[in-house]
Amino acid sequence: LHAVSALQVAAMVAAKMLRLSRTEVLALGALAGGAALAFALWRRGRQATGSGESGVKKAATPVAELPVIDLGRFLSRDEDPAAAQAECVKAAVAMRKYGALVVRDPRVNQEENERFLDMMERYFAMSDGVRDARPEVAYQVGVTPGGVEKPRDHSLLYDRYNVKDRPVTEAPPGADPKWRFFWRVGPRPESTKYPQLAAEKVIPDEFPEWEEVMDTWGKLMLRALHDVAGMVAEGFGLEPGVFQRLMENGPHLLAPTGSDFSKHAELNKALAGFHYDLNFLTIHGKSRFPGLFIWLRDGTRARAVVPEGGLLVQAGKQMEYLTGGQVQAGFHEVVVSPETLQTIRHKERIGDSLWRVSSTCFGHIASDNVLEPLGPFRTPDALEKYPAVEAGEMVGNELRAIKLDAE
Repeated sequence: LHAVSALQVAAMVAAKMLRLSRTEVLALGALAGGAALAFALWRRGRQATGSGESGVKKAATPVAELPVIDLGRFLSRDEDPAAAQAECVKAAVAMRKYGALVVRDPRVNQEENERFLDMMERYFAMSDGVRDARPEVAYQVGVTPGGVEKPRDHSLLYDRYNVKDRPVTEAPPGADPKWRFFWRVGPRPESTKYPQLAAEKVIPDEFPEWEEVMDTWGKLMLRALHDVAGMVAEGFGLEPGVFQRLMENGPHLLAPTGSDFSKHAELNKALAGFHYDLNFLTIHGKSRFPGLFIWLRDGTRARAVVPEGGLLVQAGKQMEYLTGGQVQAGFHEVVVSPETLQTIRHKERIGDSLWRVSSTCFGHIASDNVLEPLGPFRTPDALEKYPAVEAGEMVGNELRAIKLDAE
Protein backbone atom coordinates (compact mmCIF):
# COMPACT_ATOMS: atom_id res chain seq x y z
CA LEU A 1 0.00 0.00 0.00
CA HIS A 2 2.58 2.51 -1.14
CA ALA A 3 -0.18 5.02 -1.88
CA VAL A 4 -0.87 5.32 1.88
CA SER A 5 2.65 6.43 2.82
CA ALA A 6 2.97 8.65 -0.27
CA LEU A 7 -0.20 10.58 0.51
CA GLN A 8 0.76 10.90 4.17
CA VAL A 9 4.14 12.40 3.22
CA ALA A 10 2.44 14.82 0.85
CA ALA A 11 0.05 15.84 3.63
CA MET A 12 2.95 16.46 6.00
CA VAL A 13 4.69 18.69 3.44
CA ALA A 14 1.52 20.66 2.81
CA ALA A 15 0.95 21.06 6.55
CA LYS A 16 4.45 22.45 7.04
CA MET A 17 3.96 24.98 4.24
CA LEU A 18 0.63 26.05 5.77
CA ARG A 19 2.18 26.21 9.29
CA LEU A 20 -0.51 24.02 10.89
CA SER A 21 -0.38 22.97 14.51
CA ARG A 22 0.87 19.49 15.54
CA THR A 23 -2.69 18.31 16.21
CA GLU A 24 -3.87 19.59 12.81
CA VAL A 25 -0.88 17.91 11.12
CA LEU A 26 -1.73 14.52 12.69
CA ALA A 27 -5.38 14.81 11.72
CA LEU A 28 -4.51 15.70 8.13
CA GLY A 29 -2.09 12.76 7.89
CA ALA A 30 -4.68 10.30 9.22
CA LEU A 31 -7.28 11.59 6.77
CA ALA A 32 -4.90 11.22 3.84
CA GLY A 33 -3.91 7.73 4.93
CA GLY A 34 -7.52 6.61 5.23
CA ALA A 35 -8.38 7.94 1.79
CA ALA A 36 -5.40 6.18 0.21
CA LEU A 37 -6.19 2.92 1.99
CA ALA A 38 -9.79 3.00 0.77
CA PHE A 39 -8.61 3.64 -2.80
CA ALA A 40 -6.08 0.80 -2.67
CA LEU A 41 -8.65 -1.68 -1.35
CA TRP A 42 -11.17 -0.61 -4.02
CA ARG A 43 -8.55 -1.03 -6.75
CA ARG A 44 -7.57 -4.48 -5.46
CA GLY A 45 -11.22 -5.52 -5.46
CA ARG A 46 -11.63 -4.44 -9.10
CA GLN A 47 -8.57 -6.40 -10.13
CA ALA A 48 -9.88 -9.53 -8.40
CA THR A 49 -13.48 -9.41 -9.65
CA GLY A 50 -13.31 -7.74 -13.04
CA SER A 51 -14.51 -4.39 -14.27
CA GLY A 52 -17.98 -4.61 -12.75
CA GLU A 53 -19.58 -4.38 -16.18
CA SER A 54 -22.70 -6.35 -17.01
CA GLY A 55 -22.09 -10.08 -17.49
CA VAL A 56 -18.86 -10.26 -15.47
CA LYS A 57 -19.03 -12.45 -12.40
CA LYS A 58 -18.59 -10.44 -9.20
CA ALA A 59 -17.21 -13.22 -7.02
CA ALA A 60 -14.82 -16.08 -7.57
CA THR A 61 -16.62 -19.28 -8.57
CA PRO A 62 -15.88 -22.18 -6.18
CA VAL A 63 -14.33 -25.44 -7.32
CA ALA A 64 -16.77 -28.35 -7.20
CA GLU A 65 -15.91 -30.57 -4.23
CA LEU A 66 -17.09 -33.85 -5.70
CA PRO A 67 -16.73 -37.27 -4.05
CA VAL A 68 -13.83 -39.33 -5.41
CA ILE A 69 -14.70 -42.95 -6.19
CA ASP A 70 -12.00 -45.62 -6.16
CA LEU A 71 -12.89 -47.99 -8.98
CA GLY A 72 -10.03 -50.25 -7.93
CA ARG A 73 -12.01 -51.35 -4.86
CA PHE A 74 -14.89 -52.42 -7.09
CA LEU A 75 -12.59 -54.28 -9.47
CA SER A 76 -10.93 -56.18 -6.60
CA ARG A 77 -14.12 -56.75 -4.63
CA ASP A 78 -13.27 -60.39 -3.91
CA GLU A 79 -10.44 -59.18 -1.68
CA ASP A 80 -12.66 -56.84 0.38
CA PRO A 81 -16.40 -57.12 -0.42
CA ALA A 82 -17.37 -54.66 2.31
CA ALA A 83 -15.07 -51.94 0.98
CA ALA A 84 -16.39 -52.50 -2.56
CA GLN A 85 -20.01 -52.25 -1.40
CA ALA A 86 -19.26 -49.07 0.56
CA GLU A 87 -17.75 -47.54 -2.59
CA CYS A 88 -20.89 -48.48 -4.56
CA VAL A 89 -23.11 -46.74 -2.03
CA LYS A 90 -20.79 -43.72 -2.11
CA ALA A 91 -21.13 -43.56 -5.90
CA ALA A 92 -24.94 -43.75 -5.77
CA VAL A 93 -25.15 -41.06 -3.07
CA ALA A 94 -22.87 -38.81 -5.14
CA MET A 95 -25.06 -39.22 -8.19
CA ARG A 96 -28.23 -38.47 -6.24
CA LYS A 97 -26.76 -35.47 -4.39
CA TYR A 98 -24.52 -33.91 -7.05
CA GLY A 99 -25.32 -35.58 -10.38
CA ALA A 100 -21.57 -36.01 -10.77
CA LEU A 101 -18.51 -37.65 -9.25
CA VAL A 102 -14.79 -38.11 -9.83
CA VAL A 103 -13.55 -41.65 -10.45
CA ARG A 104 -10.05 -43.05 -10.31
CA ASP A 105 -9.55 -46.05 -12.56
CA PRO A 106 -6.18 -47.83 -12.18
CA ARG A 107 -6.49 -49.18 -15.75
CA VAL A 108 -6.55 -45.72 -17.38
CA ASN A 109 -3.22 -44.57 -18.77
CA GLN A 110 -3.15 -40.77 -18.94
CA GLU A 111 -0.52 -40.90 -21.69
CA GLU A 112 -3.28 -42.14 -23.99
CA ASN A 113 -5.26 -38.99 -23.18
CA GLU A 114 -2.26 -36.87 -24.19
CA ARG A 115 -1.92 -38.73 -27.53
CA PHE A 116 -5.62 -38.22 -28.13
CA LEU A 117 -5.50 -34.48 -27.33
CA ASP A 118 -2.42 -33.99 -29.53
CA MET A 119 -4.13 -35.58 -32.51
CA MET A 120 -7.44 -33.77 -32.06
CA GLU A 121 -5.69 -30.39 -31.79
CA ARG A 122 -4.10 -31.06 -35.17
CA TYR A 123 -7.37 -32.31 -36.66
CA PHE A 124 -9.49 -29.32 -35.63
CA ALA A 125 -6.78 -26.93 -36.87
CA MET A 126 -6.92 -28.44 -40.40
CA SER A 127 -10.57 -29.51 -40.83
CA ASP A 128 -12.83 -27.60 -43.22
CA GLY A 129 -15.90 -28.80 -41.30
CA VAL A 130 -17.49 -30.14 -44.49
CA ARG A 131 -15.71 -33.21 -45.87
CA ASP A 132 -15.97 -35.24 -42.65
CA ALA A 133 -19.46 -34.00 -41.68
CA ARG A 134 -22.51 -36.26 -41.92
CA PRO A 135 -25.58 -34.01 -41.48
CA GLU A 136 -27.74 -36.73 -43.10
CA VAL A 137 -27.36 -38.78 -39.88
CA ALA A 138 -27.76 -35.76 -37.57
CA TYR A 139 -23.97 -35.41 -37.24
CA GLN A 140 -23.89 -38.58 -35.12
CA VAL A 141 -20.56 -39.56 -36.68
CA GLY A 142 -17.82 -37.34 -38.04
CA VAL A 143 -17.32 -33.64 -37.52
CA THR A 144 -19.83 -30.97 -36.50
CA PRO A 145 -18.47 -27.50 -37.31
CA GLY A 146 -19.03 -24.54 -35.04
CA GLY A 147 -22.31 -22.67 -35.38
CA VAL A 148 -24.47 -25.76 -35.92
CA GLU A 149 -25.49 -27.12 -32.51
CA LYS A 150 -27.79 -24.82 -30.55
CA PRO A 151 -28.64 -25.57 -26.91
CA ARG A 152 -32.23 -25.72 -25.75
CA ASP A 153 -33.50 -22.45 -24.28
CA HIS A 154 -33.41 -22.92 -20.50
CA SER A 155 -33.58 -19.19 -19.71
CA LEU A 156 -36.72 -19.65 -17.59
CA LEU A 157 -34.50 -21.45 -15.08
CA TYR A 158 -32.09 -18.54 -14.69
CA ASP A 159 -34.18 -16.68 -12.11
CA ARG A 160 -34.21 -19.76 -9.87
CA TYR A 161 -30.50 -19.33 -9.27
CA ASN A 162 -28.78 -16.78 -7.07
CA VAL A 163 -27.19 -14.04 -9.16
CA LYS A 164 -23.69 -15.46 -8.60
CA ASP A 165 -24.86 -18.89 -9.81
CA ARG A 166 -26.60 -17.85 -13.02
CA PRO A 167 -25.26 -19.09 -16.35
CA VAL A 168 -22.99 -16.94 -18.46
CA THR A 169 -24.75 -18.29 -21.58
CA GLU A 170 -26.92 -15.61 -23.16
CA ALA A 171 -30.69 -16.05 -23.07
CA PRO A 172 -32.04 -17.20 -25.43
CA PRO A 173 -28.88 -18.98 -26.51
CA GLY A 174 -27.26 -18.72 -29.90
CA ALA A 175 -25.50 -21.55 -31.72
CA ASP A 176 -22.38 -22.88 -30.02
CA PRO A 177 -19.04 -21.81 -31.57
CA LYS A 178 -17.48 -25.12 -30.52
CA TRP A 179 -16.72 -27.90 -33.01
CA ARG A 180 -17.27 -31.60 -32.29
CA PHE A 181 -16.14 -34.97 -33.62
CA PHE A 182 -18.22 -38.10 -32.95
CA TRP A 183 -16.45 -41.48 -33.06
CA ARG A 184 -18.39 -44.69 -32.42
CA VAL A 185 -16.98 -46.78 -29.55
CA GLY A 186 -17.89 -50.44 -29.05
CA PRO A 187 -19.85 -52.89 -31.23
CA ARG A 188 -22.78 -51.83 -33.38
CA PRO A 189 -26.13 -53.63 -32.98
CA GLU A 190 -26.92 -56.31 -35.56
CA SER A 191 -30.27 -54.62 -36.19
CA THR A 192 -31.97 -51.47 -34.92
CA LYS A 193 -34.94 -49.26 -35.62
CA TYR A 194 -32.61 -46.27 -35.34
CA PRO A 195 -29.93 -46.71 -38.02
CA GLN A 196 -28.73 -43.08 -37.92
CA LEU A 197 -27.51 -43.78 -34.38
CA ALA A 198 -25.41 -46.69 -35.66
CA ALA A 199 -23.84 -45.07 -38.73
CA GLU A 200 -20.44 -46.02 -40.14
CA LYS A 201 -17.40 -44.31 -38.64
CA VAL A 202 -15.67 -41.43 -40.42
CA ILE A 203 -11.87 -41.70 -40.70
CA PRO A 204 -9.91 -38.59 -41.80
CA ASP A 205 -7.36 -39.55 -44.48
CA GLU A 206 -4.58 -37.36 -43.06
CA PHE A 207 -4.20 -39.39 -39.85
CA PRO A 208 -2.98 -42.99 -40.34
CA GLU A 209 -2.99 -43.44 -36.55
CA TRP A 210 -6.60 -42.24 -36.19
CA GLU A 211 -8.41 -45.52 -35.52
CA GLU A 212 -5.82 -46.81 -33.06
CA VAL A 213 -5.70 -43.58 -31.04
CA MET A 214 -9.47 -43.09 -30.99
CA ASP A 215 -10.29 -46.72 -30.19
CA THR A 216 -7.68 -46.99 -27.46
CA TRP A 217 -8.79 -43.89 -25.55
CA GLY A 218 -12.47 -44.44 -26.28
CA LYS A 219 -12.42 -48.01 -24.93
CA LEU A 220 -10.60 -46.91 -21.76
CA MET A 221 -13.22 -44.25 -21.12
CA LEU A 222 -16.18 -46.49 -21.94
CA ARG A 223 -14.83 -49.30 -19.74
CA ALA A 224 -14.62 -46.90 -16.81
CA LEU A 225 -18.18 -45.69 -17.49
CA HIS A 226 -19.44 -49.26 -17.73
CA ASP A 227 -18.08 -50.10 -14.28
CA VAL A 228 -19.28 -46.85 -12.71
CA ALA A 229 -22.75 -47.74 -14.01
CA GLY A 230 -22.45 -51.11 -12.26
CA MET A 231 -21.39 -49.45 -9.01
CA VAL A 232 -24.25 -46.94 -9.07
CA ALA A 233 -26.84 -49.67 -9.74
CA GLU A 234 -25.60 -51.73 -6.79
CA GLY A 235 -25.40 -48.65 -4.59
CA PHE A 236 -29.07 -47.94 -5.29
CA GLY A 237 -30.02 -51.52 -4.48
CA LEU A 238 -30.99 -52.31 -8.07
CA GLU A 239 -30.41 -55.67 -9.71
CA PRO A 240 -26.63 -55.99 -10.23
CA GLY A 241 -25.64 -55.29 -13.82
CA VAL A 242 -28.99 -53.81 -14.86
CA PHE A 243 -27.51 -50.55 -16.19
CA GLN A 244 -24.66 -52.38 -17.89
CA ARG A 245 -27.03 -54.71 -19.73
CA LEU A 246 -29.08 -51.77 -20.94
CA MET A 247 -25.86 -50.18 -22.29
CA GLU A 248 -24.86 -53.21 -24.40
CA ASN A 249 -24.50 -52.24 -28.09
CA GLY A 250 -25.49 -48.68 -27.29
CA PRO A 251 -24.48 -45.78 -29.59
CA HIS A 252 -21.54 -44.81 -27.37
CA LEU A 253 -19.48 -41.91 -28.68
CA LEU A 254 -16.02 -40.58 -28.07
CA ALA A 255 -16.99 -36.94 -28.46
CA PRO A 256 -14.16 -34.40 -28.31
CA THR A 257 -15.14 -30.76 -28.71
CA GLY A 258 -12.82 -28.18 -30.23
CA SER A 259 -12.86 -24.45 -29.42
CA ASP A 260 -10.53 -22.10 -31.28
CA PHE A 261 -9.08 -19.48 -28.92
CA SER A 262 -7.51 -17.60 -31.79
CA LYS A 263 -11.11 -16.55 -32.56
CA HIS A 264 -13.04 -16.98 -29.30
CA ALA A 265 -11.03 -15.61 -26.39
CA GLU A 266 -13.39 -13.05 -24.86
CA LEU A 267 -14.03 -13.25 -21.12
CA ASN A 268 -17.35 -15.03 -20.44
CA LYS A 269 -17.75 -16.18 -24.05
CA ALA A 270 -19.92 -19.32 -24.01
CA LEU A 271 -18.26 -22.08 -26.04
CA ALA A 272 -20.85 -24.73 -25.15
CA GLY A 273 -24.01 -23.10 -23.90
CA PHE A 274 -25.93 -24.00 -20.73
CA HIS A 275 -27.31 -27.53 -21.26
CA TYR A 276 -27.74 -31.05 -19.95
CA ASP A 277 -26.46 -34.18 -21.71
CA LEU A 278 -29.08 -36.32 -23.44
CA ASN A 279 -27.26 -39.65 -22.91
CA PHE A 280 -26.89 -41.95 -19.87
CA LEU A 281 -23.49 -41.07 -18.41
CA THR A 282 -20.77 -38.71 -19.63
CA ILE A 283 -17.10 -39.05 -18.70
CA HIS A 284 -14.37 -36.44 -19.11
CA GLY A 285 -10.62 -36.80 -19.05
CA LYS A 286 -8.45 -33.81 -18.26
CA SER A 287 -8.48 -30.97 -20.82
CA ARG A 288 -5.54 -28.62 -21.36
CA PHE A 289 -7.72 -25.54 -20.78
CA PRO A 290 -10.12 -24.86 -17.89
CA GLY A 291 -13.62 -23.58 -18.54
CA LEU A 292 -16.14 -26.31 -17.62
CA PHE A 293 -18.71 -25.18 -15.06
CA ILE A 294 -21.34 -27.47 -13.55
CA TRP A 295 -24.46 -26.89 -11.48
CA LEU A 296 -24.86 -28.94 -8.32
CA ARG A 297 -28.31 -30.07 -7.28
CA ASP A 298 -28.58 -27.24 -4.73
CA GLY A 299 -28.18 -24.71 -7.56
CA THR A 300 -24.55 -23.84 -6.92
CA ARG A 301 -22.46 -23.07 -10.01
CA ALA A 302 -19.00 -24.57 -9.59
CA ARG A 303 -15.80 -24.95 -11.59
CA ALA A 304 -15.23 -28.56 -12.60
CA VAL A 305 -11.57 -29.37 -12.09
CA VAL A 306 -10.50 -32.86 -13.16
CA PRO A 307 -7.66 -33.90 -10.82
CA GLU A 308 -4.53 -35.59 -12.12
CA GLY A 309 -5.29 -39.26 -12.62
CA GLY A 310 -9.04 -38.70 -12.25
CA LEU A 311 -12.04 -38.74 -14.57
CA LEU A 312 -15.19 -36.64 -14.18
CA VAL A 313 -18.51 -38.49 -14.56
CA GLN A 314 -21.83 -36.68 -15.02
CA ALA A 315 -25.40 -37.96 -15.15
CA GLY A 316 -27.37 -37.49 -18.38
CA LYS A 317 -31.07 -37.45 -19.18
CA GLN A 318 -31.28 -41.21 -19.66
CA MET A 319 -30.02 -41.74 -16.09
CA GLU A 320 -32.68 -39.29 -14.90
CA TYR A 321 -35.32 -41.39 -16.69
CA LEU A 322 -34.19 -44.72 -15.24
CA THR A 323 -34.09 -43.36 -11.69
CA GLY A 324 -37.41 -41.54 -11.92
CA GLY A 325 -35.70 -38.21 -11.32
CA GLN A 326 -33.83 -39.31 -8.21
CA VAL A 327 -30.67 -38.56 -10.20
CA GLN A 328 -30.97 -35.34 -12.18
CA ALA A 329 -29.23 -34.69 -15.48
CA GLY A 330 -26.68 -32.09 -14.49
CA PHE A 331 -26.58 -28.71 -16.22
CA HIS A 332 -23.23 -27.36 -17.34
CA GLU A 333 -21.59 -24.87 -19.71
CA VAL A 334 -18.10 -24.29 -21.09
CA VAL A 335 -17.04 -20.64 -21.04
CA VAL A 336 -13.95 -18.46 -21.28
CA SER A 337 -13.15 -17.81 -17.62
CA PRO A 338 -10.32 -15.77 -16.06
CA GLU A 339 -8.46 -19.05 -15.59
CA THR A 340 -8.99 -19.85 -19.28
CA LEU A 341 -7.48 -16.50 -20.27
CA GLN A 342 -4.43 -17.15 -18.10
CA THR A 343 -3.89 -20.49 -19.84
CA ILE A 344 -4.38 -18.91 -23.28
CA ARG A 345 -1.69 -16.31 -22.52
CA HIS A 346 0.68 -19.05 -21.35
CA LYS A 347 0.05 -21.15 -24.48
CA GLU A 348 0.65 -18.11 -26.69
CA ARG A 349 3.99 -17.43 -25.00
CA ILE A 350 5.27 -20.98 -25.53
CA GLY A 351 3.74 -21.46 -28.98
CA ASP A 352 1.30 -24.26 -28.11
CA SER A 353 -1.99 -24.98 -29.84
CA LEU A 354 -4.84 -22.60 -29.00
CA TRP A 355 -7.53 -25.23 -29.60
CA ARG A 356 -9.32 -26.31 -26.44
CA VAL A 357 -10.10 -30.01 -26.88
CA SER A 358 -12.39 -31.77 -24.42
CA SER A 359 -11.65 -35.38 -23.60
CA THR A 360 -15.27 -36.51 -23.55
CA CYS A 361 -17.12 -39.81 -23.99
CA PHE A 362 -20.91 -40.28 -24.02
CA GLY A 363 -22.25 -43.58 -22.71
CA HIS A 364 -25.74 -44.44 -23.99
CA ILE A 365 -28.54 -46.88 -23.32
CA ALA A 366 -28.97 -49.06 -26.43
CA SER A 367 -31.37 -47.36 -28.85
CA ASP A 368 -34.00 -50.15 -28.93
CA ASN A 369 -34.18 -50.48 -25.15
CA VAL A 370 -36.99 -48.81 -23.23
CA LEU A 371 -36.33 -45.94 -20.82
CA GLU A 372 -38.57 -46.01 -17.76
CA PRO A 373 -38.07 -45.82 -13.99
CA LEU A 374 -36.63 -49.04 -12.58
CA GLY A 375 -37.26 -51.02 -9.38
CA PRO A 376 -37.75 -48.78 -6.33
CA PHE A 377 -37.94 -45.73 -8.59
CA ARG A 378 -41.20 -46.93 -10.21
CA THR A 379 -43.53 -44.72 -8.19
CA PRO A 380 -46.83 -43.42 -9.64
CA ASP A 381 -45.43 -39.88 -9.77
CA ALA A 382 -42.25 -41.02 -11.51
CA LEU A 383 -44.12 -43.12 -14.07
CA GLU A 384 -46.32 -40.12 -14.91
CA LYS A 385 -43.35 -37.76 -15.24
CA TYR A 386 -41.16 -40.25 -17.10
CA PRO A 387 -43.44 -42.31 -19.37
CA ALA A 388 -41.86 -45.27 -21.15
CA VAL A 389 -40.02 -44.36 -24.36
CA GLU A 390 -37.43 -46.13 -26.45
CA ALA A 391 -33.98 -44.64 -26.01
CA GLY A 392 -33.59 -44.07 -29.75
CA GLU A 393 -36.84 -42.10 -29.93
CA MET A 394 -35.83 -40.00 -26.94
CA VAL A 395 -32.42 -39.26 -28.49
CA GLY A 396 -34.04 -38.31 -31.81
CA ASN A 397 -36.34 -35.84 -30.05
CA GLU A 398 -33.36 -34.25 -28.31
CA LEU A 399 -31.31 -34.03 -31.53
CA ARG A 400 -34.12 -32.15 -33.25
CA ALA A 401 -34.40 -29.78 -30.29
CA ILE A 402 -30.71 -28.84 -30.45
CA LYS A 403 -30.75 -28.39 -34.26
CA LEU A 404 -28.55 -31.39 -35.16
CA ASP A 405 -31.37 -33.23 -36.94
CA ALA A 406 -33.15 -31.09 -39.51
CA GLU A 407 -36.02 -33.53 -40.06
